[in-house]
Amino acid sequence: MESDMLLDPFQYYTLPLKQWIQIAVDWTASNFRPFFQAIRWPVAFFLDHMTSLLMSVPPTIFLGVLFLFAWQIAGFGTAIFVTVAMFTIGLIGIWQDTLVTLAIILTAVSVCALIGVPIGIMAGRNDRFDTILRPFLDVLQTLPAFVYLVPIVMLVGIGNVPGVFVTVFFALPPIIRLTSLGIRGVPPTAVEAAYAFGSSHRQVLTKVQMPLAVRSIMAGLNQTLMMALAMVVYASMIAVEGLGQLVLRGIGRLDMGLAALGGIGIVLLAMILDRLTQALGAQARHSIRMTDRGPIGFVRSLMARPRPAVAR
Repeated sequence: MESDMLLDPFQYYTLPLKQWIQIAVDWTASNFRPFFQAIRWPVAFFLDHMTSLLMSVPPTIFLGVLFLFAWQIAGFGTAIFVTVAMFTIGLIGIWQDTLVTLAIILTAVSVCALIGVPIGIMAGRNDRFDTILRPFLDVLQTLPAFVYLVPIVMLVGIGNVPGVFVTVFFALPPIIRLTSLGIRGVPPTAVEAAYAFGSSHRQVLTKVQMPLAVRSIMAGLNQTLMMALAMVVYASMIAVEGLGQLVLRGIGRLDMGLAALGGIGIVLLAMILDRLTQALGAQARHSIRMTDRGPIGFVRSLMARPRPAVAR
């Protein structure tokens, strides 16, 4: 008996971790459910209005606005690619589902930015806070996506709004980490020079650290966006609508065509959003002003051309 216990102690004693976790989840659900229900309302308000706005725009006008926007921030070639990709989404019959997914993704990424950027700035400027925060980010980044579903259903319910909550928890760590990395990557000499010229802490942050860290912050936003898109299919298991629901129904019916439609839509949407966010991050490297390029720059150049003299 003693030899068996020495050779295999786990056969006789294990920690009741499952019960502890269940007790913690039940306690959280009973005590924090009103809080999550309260913050559900502004998320639902933003999501509903975002969905209504996207749905109310006719596809032709949507494609035209998308082309002009992409041309302005990313260039003419990227604008053509983005417009053709979105046109293909409509051509294969998944326009409405894509707009629902886009509204959910934009809402979740907006919440991630509102939460993640300030936390990342605090972590970048405070070593102790960064040390405390790091294990929590490690847990959030390494937990399987399915694990997020159970507590969110218990706290918030099912539907598109809980899908936003699931996506936020899953996609939040990259923007926090890269914002902190960008703040820490600012040259100390630039910060010291700003303080030497009498700048306050707020001025150093807004005039020195944030502009120099913007590329890293945009890279974090891009990674958050990609992780949010990766959560689309998982979130469909709690009745979240959109492209993920197509994939889930295709799997349930063994309908390869339906699942492929949803997958192609997710890939095309990911490529569109990736090109646009990368272009926004690359603007920090450009010396050309926003008003001197794209359709605005084109119109300004036409207006600035000297008119030919009229012979009398």
